[in-house]
Amino acid sequence: MLNEKMIEALNNQVNEEFYSAYLYLSMAAHFENIGLKGFANWMRIQAMEEKDHAMKIFDYLARQGAKIKLFGIKEPPSEFGSIKEIFEEVLKHEQYITSKINELVDLAESLKDRPTFNFLQWYVDEQVEEEENANDILSQLKLIGDNKNALFMLDKELSQRTYAPLSGE
Repeated sequence: MLNEKMIEALNNQVNEEFYSAYLYLSMAAHFENIGLKGFANWMRIQAMEEKDHAMKIFDYLARQGAKIKLFGIKEPPSEFGSIKEIFEEVLKHEQYITSKINELVDLAESLKDRPTFNFLQWYVDEQVEEEENANDILSQLKLIGDNKNALFMLDKELSQRTYAPLSGE
């Protein structure tokens, strides 16, 4: 049986993950509007993965017999700066989500909630990957600078990303 503090914190994280999906979908819309279909594809897939992350926690709560409570999702921004600034925001957001996951891990540890602690280790690993992916694209954008040909090539590369739903979750 989950502690009430843990239930509340996990419900809050479901909201954080859905907001992440909403944020990335808004960024996808921006990239669609400016004709960068590859960047839009990358963001759409990112949004789908964030929804999966939310549902993984949702399902965990359900399996534990915990009360699931959904909250309103705040409106994401719809105006963005440069492509580089967008990926700086993506990295900053992923670092924020990492801090929220770390808080959950700390809470599980303090409550000696070993099942939740073990469950959250997947998110710890996932956040390393999320930050790395954002940082890799940001590094490429810094190298590209104002080179439109290189931007076209990166857009084409990002169009190749495919969605892989979480298996067995």
